Amino acid sequence: MPKIDRLLQLMARLRDPAGGCPWDLAQSFATIAPYTIEEAYEVDDAIRRAAWPELCDELGDLLLQVVFHAQIAREAGLFDFDDVVEAISAKLVRRHPNVFGDARVETAAEQSLAWDAHKAAEREARGVDDLDAVPRALPALMQAAKLARRADRAGRRSREGEPIGAADETAVGDALFELARGAALRGIDPETALRRACERFRARAPRG
Repeated sequence: MPKIDRLLQLMARLRDPAGGCPWDLAQSFATIAPYTIEEAYEVDDAIRRAAWPELCDELGDLLLQVVFHAQIAREAGLFDFDDVVEAISAKLVRRHPNVFGDARVETAAEQSLAWDAHKAAEREARGVDDLDAVPRALPALMQAAKLARRADRAGRRSREGEPIGAADETAVGDALFELARGAALRGIDPETALRRACERFRARAPRG
């Protein structure tokens, strides 16, 4: 039996109403989502510390999250784990025409640009605006950076406010730290403040 099949069977058993685990049975997409995010951060932490045995364990925890969501979806008649695998496999082929087709890409930078172009074309085909496609669930700073990059690439930066002048990583980090410190001293949650700024940016930015 392929080892992934054993994991799928274990998850199905845990979710079996006849003798499964009460905690696992009580979960939903929404209640599991925070654990999925936490496991992704733990993978990142293990990589940053070069803790390779821990990384193996954390990747297993992250894989469990995928299997958990897929099992919930299967029970709801939405999709199953095989559909997840098929979808990502098709996406990899579609976004790598340089490997699986006739396109030519010489460098990693060129491939990164091509990947972004494929994503943009897929969003356009679905009628999804580039800025609307930036997940609101992202941490505020990551969300702000993605919104700014996409708006700048498309020439859609709002007239209100201009980006700061050139600065190195250290200067940017220090400035961000001082902003967070100043917010904390004033009783302002910087994450919430930046999320609201992202919403204002979305509203101001010209539509594509």
